[in-house]
Amino acid sequence: MYFRRIKELREDHGFTQKFVASYLTLDRVVYGRYENGKREIPVSCLINLSRLYNVSIDYLVESDKIKKITKNKNDQ
Repeated sequence: MYFRRIKELREDHGFTQKFVASYLTLDRVVYGRYENGKREIPVSCLINLSRLYNVSIDYLVESDKIKKITKNKNDQ
């Protein structure tokens, strides 16, 4: 389940739920529900989380094991 991965990333970066919620412009309680799997994460939040942690959305939703985003040679 992807909620475990977003919690793991947050903890690995030393961020609090309050910080990540603020980054996403959400209430901390709402973000906590995302991490606990009690609420689905909107695509817009997944995009912002992927930017915050520099990972792909596939990695966030656990469909990919590769953590880092690799740049295409045309993306410079």
